Amino acid sequence: MQEGKRVTTRDIAEQLGLSVSTVGRALAGDPRISTGTRHRVERKAAELGYVGNQAARMMRGASSRVIGLMVPDVGNTFYSTAAHALAQCMSRQGHQVMLCETGDDRDNELAQVRGMIAGQVAGVIVVPTPSPRGETVRLLRQVPHVQLLRTHPDLARQSFGIDDRQVLRDATRHLRDLGHTRIAYLGGPAGLSTGERRLAGYLDVVGDRDHGLVVHVPPGSVEDTRRELARLLDGPGPPSAVVAASVRITEGVLEELAARRVAVPRDLSVVGFGDEPGFGWWGPGLTTMALPVHEVATACSLWLLQRLRDGDRPAPFISSTGGYLRERGSTAPPAARR
Repeated sequence: MQEGKRVTTRDIAEQLGLSVSTVGRALAGDPRISTGTRHRVERKAAELGYVGNQAARMMRGASSRVIGLMVPDVGNTFYSTAAHALAQCMSRQGHQVMLCETGDDRDNELAQVRGMIAGQVAGVIVVPTPSPRGETVRLLRQVPHVQLLRTHPDLARQSFGIDDRQVLRDATRHLRDLGHTRIAYLGGPAGLSTGERRLAGYLDVVGDRDHGLVVHVPPGSVEDTRRELARLLDGPGPPSAVVAASVRITEGVLEELAARRVAVPRDLSVVGFGDEPGFGWWGPGLTTMALPVHEVATACSLWLLQRLRDGDRPAPFISSTGGYLRERGSTAPPAARR
């Protein structure tokens, strides 16, 4: 076949000396076509690299097998883990995943949704930006969709996520129980649903006292995290402990502490967010909150597939799964208490 030319049923028919209609019926499994002819057609189709025209099949009433997945940052292992779990689950059920990255930009989010709707995806799993545009909301209402890990009130009323408040409450309580009273919090913007819940979990333990130890950084910004942590450590009354409220923020904290050669936990205790493979190798081993992201994403994909099969409009619900503290060597009582 000529390079750059898409293989069609006509190409298969010409090579086998059959009619185009016979090839089409054979590929569709039409019982009027003999088993021998069907096998000949299937072998030649595989040899030539034939791929069926999904758009044409959908015009004849077939359903789409493509599921759209929108995440802010595929480089963030929090989301790449979810994408991997979704792809595995969808593949076992005969579906494919169309992955889109928004960069947490509402205009890019809109462009990606337009593309998915134009591609006639069967459904969408979305990690929304902080403030989706009105057109994004209207377009997503045209297709079954579910929210994953984050939520926005204007989108689907069904969501699967982590119990962010419980996770940060447990992380902060661990430090307080060790005797720390100056615990810094580095988290994402309060405008994000996850940011609001994680901050609430931290405040559940330390109270509403403002010691200048609450810092918000843009989602996914390692450099901003390093800069803000440096400001805290170099300022008056530095913290004796730090709790990080995202995977990327945890990475920024660890990079800054390593660059400064801070003695952890002697001079500073640290609790991270998520349990990446490298966290166990870092320094004395990072005490962190392990999160069931893979399981949450799998449950989300199975739920969406069930909805597509049932074709109904489900009642609103929120699935929220907790994490657990994985204690290693990065936390200890503060120096004064020791």
